[in-house]
Amino acid sequence: MQYLLYIHGFLSSPQSLKARVTASWMTEHHPGITFLCPELSSYPQQASAALNELTAELPAEQLGVIGSSLGGFWATWLLERRRAKRAVLINPAVTPQNLVGELLDKPLKNYYSSAEYRLDSSHVAALKACDYANLRRPEAYWLMVQKGDETLSYEQSVAKYHASRQTIEEGGSHTFDGYENWLPEILSFLQTP
Repeated sequence: MQYLLYIHGFLSSPQSLKARVTASWMTEHHPGITFLCPELSSYPQQASAALNELTAELPAEQLGVIGSSLGGFWATWLLERRRAKRAVLINPAVTPQNLVGELLDKPLKNYYSSAEYRLDSSHVAALKACDYANLRRPEAYWLMVQKGDETLSYEQSVAKYHASRQTIEEGGSHTFDGYENWLPEILSFLQTP
């Protein structure tokens, strides 16, 4: 693996705790691997276009992905389109198009910047169009969830990725408490031939 792509969640950024911890750990332990963590729009059309452009020139067999929350959805989208080799999903959003209904036409603000968003039905349609209900390569995923996730249903993730490697922890949170302790094993999984 020559490239590691970290994909942050909805209304998040490369300034999120897990993104910063991952960047720092990679610099210290795997300086030879190029770490990528783009700032993605919370508008799905823009996020998918940015990820498409970023991965277009990268060899898929040399790209590993860590996706957190909505980033897990995008990681799945990349793998199913054969743009990456393996992915670790941290408390991923499974069907985000079904979750954003209550957020439509409301002002939304990025947690780390001044960026603001207002979702409409076109964004729901875009998420639906990027959703892969059936996984062609379940062995390429490692699902990591904590039952204490206050934002998303861990049961949905467990059901969707039932044929994939899974780590299901009691307690915890949407942030995935203790994430940094898993980084050596995460890298090992992503580097598996």
